Amino acid sequence: MEFVRAKSAGFCMGVSLALNKLDETIEKKNISGDIYILGSIIHNPQVVAEYAEKGVISADVPEDIPAGSIVVIRAHGITKQVQQALAERGIHVIDATCPKVKDACLLIEENTDKGRVLLLFGEEAHPEVKCLLSYAAADTVVFDTLAECQKCDLDPALKYCLAAQTTQDRHVFDAISRELSKRKGLDLVVLNTICHATMVRQGEATKIADKSDFVIVAGGYNSSNTRRLAQVIETSGTAALHVETADELPLAELQKFAKIGLTAGASTPKKIVDEIQAVLESL
Repeated sequence: MEFVRAKSAGFCMGVSLALNKLDETIEKKNISGDIYILGSIIHNPQVVAEYAEKGVISADVPEDIPAGSIVVIRAHGITKQVQQALAERGIHVIDATCPKVKDACLLIEENTDKGRVLLLFGEEAHPEVKCLLSYAAADTVVFDTLAECQKCDLDPALKYCLAAQTTQDRHVFDAISRELSKRKGLDLVVLNTICHATMVRQGEATKIADKSDFVIVAGGYNSSNTRRLAQVIETSGTAALHVETADELPLAELQKFAKIGLTAGASTPKKIVDEIQAVLESL
């Protein structure tokens, strides 16, 4: 059996920065309150569990965080309104939002402040999308497929801006942009909000898929960028399997393939990718 691993597999810059901020907060803690994260610091349950062992408390809603505590904002960001409410309650806020998400927020804010309606390509229930929407000063329309975009009834009397969740598929976003550009008289500004690292990972995943009989995609099941990698690979015509850990690998099934590829989401720790690689190389 041959094996190939994506060079980009593992943490992206935004995830690394968020975890570094949380580590620094734990190490340099200088106020008496507990350390909280609102939701998952990143979308990887193994990482979240490790921080829970270090005493970091996960809160599902802002009201669960007591006044006087420390809260580290997750890499996906939180809504502008929630962040302001936390600060007003005397909670020490440490913002670990990914810089690429922050840039997208500011682009959306700048363009919607000018009266443009936001058209957002993303998963409406995703925390990053909720964060992005909170910076829109005007109306918003959210869709997560090209087909949904095609059904949108847009008023040519209004001005629009098109943006995307930072981990979305660039090829689909470009198709959406072309679709909207065909509409006569539509005043549309296209914002470049998809992270470059996301595009690099998806491009590399496609190349690995072309060279492999089967591809393993490692990462949290709640990680949208990991799910997207699996979708990109399958769209290219190669079968893919999304797993969280090496324990989930179907060893008997994998032995049928001559060449297996391995990639991982932006929130997948290197040690998990290494463990999966070790199992694959032992087959």
